[in-house]
Amino acid sequence: MTSLPARFGIFALVAAGPLLFVVAPIGAFLVMSFSRVEGHAIVSDLTLDNYAAFFGNWIYFKTFLLTLWLCAEVTLIGVALGYPIAWFIWRRRARTRHLLLLLFVLPLFMSYIVKIYTMRSILGLNGFLNQILVGTGILPKPSLVFLYNQGSILITMAVIFLPFVILPIFLSLERIPRSLVQASADLGAGAGTTFRHVILPLSLPGTIAGGLFAFVLALGDFITPQMVGGPSGFTIGRVIWSQFGLAYNWPFGAAMGVVLFVVALAIIVVAGSVASRQRV
Repeated sequence: MTSLPARFGIFALVAAGPLLFVVAPIGAFLVMSFSRVEGHAIVSDLTLDNYAAFFGNWIYFKTFLLTLWLCAEVTLIGVALGYPIAWFIWRRRARTRHLLLLLFVLPLFMSYIVKIYTMRSILGLNGFLNQILVGTGILPKPSLVFLYNQGSILITMAVIFLPFVILPIFLSLERIPRSLVQASADLGAGAGTTFRHVILPLSLPGTIAGGLFAFVLALGDFITPQMVGGPSGFTIGRVIWSQFGLAYNWPFGAAMGVVLFVVALAIIVVAGSVASRQRV
């Protein structure tokens, strides 16, 4: 029987990692967000000026709202593409199913920068997409319409984050007992009815989890807008990055980071509540 001090020591060791690498940085961001920059030094004052500057400046707030909309679009595209792919994989035989799943999640093991440069090569002026459209006669000549704009950011994020959507949906489908599907068929339900009343409700928690992955990853991404968005590719993540880099206004960047964290946490809590109700 483990003694109480031993249990406390084990708990302290287990909790040390999350406290040190997750809670402490978030706390430091929160404290810094109430500071200000004076000259080249950060002064620890208890001030709300950074939050007032963010919410009072329409350009920053508009960028934040547009980023939320962009993330919502990435999520919708990810679920719209990811669910049929996950369902198709789930319907295959065991050997084929695992091979297909491996192929679709293989990009998770690739470097993020490599994936972005791959998308640039596809969307670029001499890229694969332009070659297809010019070869089929849809476009008279290669166009830059697919790169260095908000559309290119949307396409790149949707493609890069797609494996994060497919995997949770597939796992939720994999947990559905085959006997339920067979029972629905035995009772006379067609494939569409079985999908609507059995498969879709039971796979909804995994679908929500996959959508959350796409949304949260897109919300904090600043590399993709910089690499494929060009001068017009500003998102709140890129603005925060600039505050810690060129602008050297860490308190203001921390304030925007806290706002981003609170919004992401609220969305996760709401989605988790919806998913937990679905499991009941």
